[in-house]
Amino acid sequence: MHFLTRKHLSRRKLLRAAGVSLGLPLLESMIPAGMLRAAESATPASRLACIYIPHGAIQDRWVPSETGTNWTITPSLKSLEPFRDHINVVSGLALPVANEGDPSAGGHHRRAFQCWLTGVAPGTGPSPTSMDQLAADYIGQDTRLPSLELALEERASISYRTPSSPMPMQVNPRVVFERLFGDGSTPAQQAARREQSATILDEVREELLSLQRSLPATDRIRMEQYMNDVREVERRLSLEMDSVPGDLPLPDRPAGIPANFEEHAMVMFDLLALAWQADMTRVSTMLLAAELSNRAFPESGVNDGFHNCSHHMYIAENMNRHATLNEYHLRHSLGYFVARLAATPDGDGSLLDHSLVLYGSGLGNSQDHNHSELPIVVAGGASGRVRGGKHVRVASETPVSNLLVSLLDKVGVPVDRFGESSGTVDI
Repeated sequence: MHFLTRKHLSRRKLLRAAGVSLGLPLLESMIPAGMLRAAESATPASRLACIYIPHGAIQDRWVPSETGTNWTITPSLKSLEPFRDHINVVSGLALPVANEGDPSAGGHHRRAFQCWLTGVAPGTGPSPTSMDQLAADYIGQDTRLPSLELALEERASISYRTPSSPMPMQVNPRVVFERLFGDGSTPAQQAARREQSATILDEVREELLSLQRSLPATDRIRMEQYMNDVREVERRLSLEMDSVPGDLPLPDRPAGIPANFEEHAMVMFDLLALAWQADMTRVSTMLLAAELSNRAFPESGVNDGFHNCSHHMYIAENMNRHATLNEYHLRHSLGYFVARLAATPDGDGSLLDHSLVLYGSGLGNSQDHNHSELPIVVAGGASGRVRGGKHVRVASETPVSNLLVSLLDKVGVPVDRFGESSGTVDI
């Protein structure tokens, strides 16, 4: 590796053009030759994502009957079977603080997402920032975006700087793409690039070719895969925009937001994976749907509205429909994202090895607006600090804040207590 003996690339290296800024994945060439062996054994930076799904789950389709490492995958989690060694199912957790305040159904739904990452009900006392924002303060300050807040549906946020300051969550993947790869792009520059069918990679073509020529073979392969991923995401976004007639007013769905849930989820998780791969951000939240959302997902085979479906009245047929939605949502969110992370090289492993992803809800049984027995899955290895393949059963009514303390510790955030925590969860 003659190139490495002379110089190395900065981890913050960007390819720039007018209105464009392309970050790079982690390459061997970013490590000085004399430090390469030590760097290979060093602990890479961990990434953290928190993914929220409303309306709870059907327990016997979600929670394995066995605990420990010898457990059988359940119907709702079946898309995670190929990655079971990288996931932990955590059962028994609760969100007691969500029982405080307005006793109406709407009050319980609001607090389910508002308290999930804070552990404190709004207006009941001093609250820290949400867990993701605390992580952003510790592990996100060396990246271009300390945190990235994404959603597939508007109207709510699970991320808070303070109890009265929710972080806005972006639903438009085109806006996210420009935020990640734009460099002060004006709307006119963005429009001109689309008009000319020019891509981000077209804009930085000369600098990119020059860089490629100087890289060793292993880095060229990694760069080629990364560029293919960027190109594919931009292609899909362009197709989405091209499918919108120019004279059709769309006040509720700006161009760039796929109408199809599966396509919307896929492109948003692809963008998040690219952001992690190029170390543009290390902390993110994703809201898959808002509490009380009655959106229908006909592609799942269930035509009922989501919220209506969650109120199953303990009728077997209705519970089956809700369980079908549980599996559908997880398959096209966490299932897809975990597969994407596992297939993406990062240092001496994959992005899945070097990340921690929390997936779950602030409701257990939505029929009763119950905040006990929350459906929770944790995926990823946190750079060697988490071992997967387990079903961890904690004592009933253990605050989910206990798990948040443990997750923060695993990604390098020093905290003894958080929200309503009373201890930790061994993951």
